[in-house]
Amino acid sequence: MLDRLRELLGATQVLTGEAAAPYGYDWNGGGFAAPLAVVRPASTAEVSAVMKLASETGTPVIPLSGRTGLAGGGQGAGALVLSLERMNRIREIRVGARSAVVEAGVILSRLHEAAEAEGLIFPLSFGARGSAMIGGALATNAGGSNVLRYGNTRDLVLGIEAVLADGTIVDLMQDLHKNNSGYDLRHLLIGSEGTLAVITGAVLRLRPKPGAYATAMVAMEDLSPALALLNEIQQATGGAVEAFEYMPANFVEDYLALHPGARAPFESRPPVTILLEIGALAPRDCTPGLDGALPIVTYLEDLLGRFLEAGRISDAVIARSGSQRAEMWAMREAASEIAGTRDPRIILDIAVPVDRVVSFLERADAALVKADPGAGTSVVSHLGDGNVHYTVFPTRVDPVHKDHLVEAIEDVVAELGGAFSAEHGIGTHKLSTMARRKDPGALAAMRAIKAALDPQNIMNPGKLLPPA
Repeated sequence: MLDRLRELLGATQVLTGEAAAPYGYDWNGGGFAAPLAVVRPASTAEVSAVMKLASETGTPVIPLSGRTGLAGGGQGAGALVLSLERMNRIREIRVGARSAVVEAGVILSRLHEAAEAEGLIFPLSFGARGSAMIGGALATNAGGSNVLRYGNTRDLVLGIEAVLADGTIVDLMQDLHKNNSGYDLRHLLIGSEGTLAVITGAVLRLRPKPGAYATAMVAMEDLSPALALLNEIQQATGGAVEAFEYMPANFVEDYLALHPGARAPFESRPPVTILLEIGALAPRDCTPGLDGALPIVTYLEDLLGRFLEAGRISDAVIARSGSQRAEMWAMREAASEIAGTRDPRIILDIAVPVDRVVSFLERADAALVKADPGAGTSVVSHLGDGNVHYTVFPTRVDPVHKDHLVEAIEDVVAELGGAFSAEHGIGTHKLSTMARRKDPGALAAMRAIKAALDPQNIMNPGKLLPPA
């Protein structure tokens, strides 16, 4: 089989042994899983040829992009790793249509740069944007910090190209905002984590680049009034809030300990710190006045000043430069770095209705104290969309104890009508949760779809779907 792969792709694009070893590690830990080999096709036709051979030989295949996943979806001992890294062309930026035609191996930050050069943005953004690739973002339906304004990855995809398990190419690369021609296979494949097909390309929705940003750190004594505050700011700015991110005091302390040279947002350590960002589009908000101040920044300053006078917030700091804005975002985007400094850890990525985030945090903390009194946490939240990253540091390494803690938090999520995975996906880390918590009818339907599109179970086997 390896000889045939070398004939298809060239000897240099089939990696084995030490050359393949880096692809056997998961970013989030979990040990080493040696691949059979790593193949690096350069076109959709080559991906199709690889999949035809894998289907013929019954070889399991793991589609892989930037290797920044957090749910253990990119590993498999003895499997053929299909890396999309060479399929990295931005085929076209369509300025008039505000769309981009890209291959799956395009790094997210590179697409950001290409779009911004045309006065546009691709609004999907998260901490791993410098290495994460479009294919992986689609495969996991990634979220990030701007979901509040722009939606998840699924909301940003107009068309898709993929290769099925038997090598069939599905070409849905249409730049259409409306297309009611049957089942939406595009949305089926987005979020499927490589278990149904290899995503090779996409038509992505671009947005106008804001002419100015107003970014602030806001201190509060209590998280409960934060949602009302967000709703008022949304109304006052015409829905221009792009991010509303919650960081508790211990998160800020951990960040400052990790980065001793970083500046604290406030002299004191308030219980609640909110990173707030507004993206202004209208010229009246983006054109500097005679004093050089941006109207949207001045407006936010006045708004926060009124909140401060009313006692609704305890302090606020507004970014006065691009570097200050970057400093604020650096703290928020250090969440994975902070979580990665301690072991053992359990990364929980949950979503609840936006008006139940405070209730979740209170009840989850109480459940954790009951289940493991000495456990610690690191919490951040995309407060505007109800997504909470709740990382637990248990007192001991014990699979049974870990499951007990996870189930305790799951119970709270279920009681509040939430979801146990918001944006990280399922991979292998949440298979037991899927078995416990996913609606049985939904699981049966998912297994039927999997069996129809991948009857040999060669597409990223063992991920997403728990055994029947």
